[in-house]
Amino acid sequence: MTDEELCFQPATTLAPLIREKRLSPVELMRAVVARIEQLEPKLNAMAAFDPALAMARARAAEDAVMKGAALGPLHGLPVTIKDIHWTEDFTTEGGSHTQKGFRAPADTPSVARLRTAGALVIGKTTTSELAWSGVSRAPLTGITSNPWKQGYNAGASSAGAGAAAAAGYGPLHQGSDGAGSIRMPSHFCGVFGLKGTHGRVPTWPVSASDYTAHIGPMTRTVADSALMMAVMSGPHPLDHTSLEAPPADYLGRLDEGVRGRRVAFSPDLGHARVDPEVAAIVHEAACRFADAAGLHMVEATPDWGPEGAPLIRGFYRAHMQARAALLPEFESRMDPGLVACIRDGAGTTMAEYQDLRTRKLAFTARIHEWFEDWDFLITPAASVPAFPAERLIPAHWPQHDWDWIRWAEFSHPFNMSWNPAASIPAGFTAEGLPVGLQIVGRRFDDLGVLQASRAFEQALPWAQHKPAMDW
Repeated sequence: MTDEELCFQPATTLAPLIREKRLSPVELMRAVVARIEQLEPKLNAMAAFDPALAMARARAAEDAVMKGAALGPLHGLPVTIKDIHWTEDFTTEGGSHTQKGFRAPADTPSVARLRTAGALVIGKTTTSELAWSGVSRAPLTGITSNPWKQGYNAGASSAGAGAAAAAGYGPLHQGSDGAGSIRMPSHFCGVFGLKGTHGRVPTWPVSASDYTAHIGPMTRTVADSALMMAVMSGPHPLDHTSLEAPPADYLGRLDEGVRGRRVAFSPDLGHARVDPEVAAIVHEAACRFADAAGLHMVEATPDWGPEGAPLIRGFYRAHMQARAALLPEFESRMDPGLVACIRDGAGTTMAEYQDLRTRKLAFTARIHEWFEDWDFLITPAASVPAFPAERLIPAHWPQHDWDWIRWAEFSHPFNMSWNPAASIPAGFTAEGLPVGLQIVGRRFDDLGVLQASRAFEQALPWAQHKPAMDW
């Protein structure tokens, strides 16, 4: 294989080659490092990257192979970590001057588990400031470009991970999702991203966002996400919301299929504005998928859909009050949209917040009741294709000083309800920009969402598509 081919190979291909001594971790790492150095900082997906450390880790991994040591399922494979999650060997700055230079005392559990499985952490990927927005720019790191069009949005706070996956920075990328930040970058960048059931992958420190934050994989294939998800999942004492049950055999059961499952297709969740080109691509892909996979699909928009919009906006304003203490020192160096959101939520009372929580619990109960009649729900992953990243909202969309959620209404309900959900590449616009389709499953059915995603991948393959990046 050429170096470029190595960079785009899935983990499920690379890992056996390494174990069988047919591929050196050093050879693989050298190719990945060279590609990152070639494309950075034009792409600007990496917030921190240490080529020398990456190569040293690859040499140690090769020594372990040659000595016959016990090897984990990800042995010798490069992995990136989103720059809001703690790593003891890289700074965790969150794209913000407010955290510049911060070095965590320990790895977050998902990172520790990736290392134990043999993965080689090579750096941190860029994020919107403190993971607040759906746009790939931050005061500390600047704009992360979409690999399919320079200067365009790579999408939400896991944008660096999405861009890195699409650009061939190795096979495995860790992201997180508080209102769509795994699924939206996957949509914009043409990769696969999975937000599992809340608590499936433990997180620490636990986010103070009323239990909406999820950690998950972002990869070029469904099988790679299944492999990575299995490694990161499982209970952990530092996360009191982590699920007691161990993960299912995601990879081993991936190809069992979903024939006969009941699927609802909703083009708008009953309220969302959707770009006509995005709507057409998603509808066609959903129909082709249902026919190929043997699904019983019905257009059945849920009546609870419109209730999510005022809830997410209320919580966003309220939760951003935790950042208000930063304004006296850092306001001039912070994202103006974040500042506007903080100021908009000033004065939120405890009574108002408790009302939001009460309404949210009723809302999520209605979602779970609705899913008693359906195995999966299919929607667009986001309402618009990529747009210039200097904008918070596309020019053809209703404007607001902070409310980017108006073009991203499909993801946040399932952060509140904890359902597993994935974004899958569904096609391209006339301009050549990726569009994602969302598959949502019943709570705890992470395996089902992976199986449905795998069936979609078999019906409409996408991994052969690579951005030209001839900038």
